[in-house]
Amino acid sequence: MSIDKDTAARVAKLARIRVEDDALPALANELSNIIGFMEQLNEVDVDGVEPMTSVTPQRLYRRTDVINDGDQQGAVLANAPDAREGFFAVPKVVE
Repeated sequence: MSIDKDTAARVAKLARIRVEDDALPALANELSNIIGFMEQLNEVDVDGVEPMTSVTPQRLYRRTDVINDGDQQGAVLANAPDAREGFFAVPKVVE
């Protein structure tokens, strides 16, 4: 598939990219090359090929989904400038 200058101008307008008139032929050529490469990829036979998440075969670590309170209250409040009764203490902002 070949992209002409008018189509390249329309794509640039839709993408909100300002392209000068003298650069439109180069943009059209580059878009045509991209579409040509995509057409080449469509010709590749991928039947029976498993989808992959990485180029190296690895199993992702999965933890059990358990609800808990985190048990980190002391560590979190240790960084607070003012903590009282297990909560962050903040100055009153409503008069």
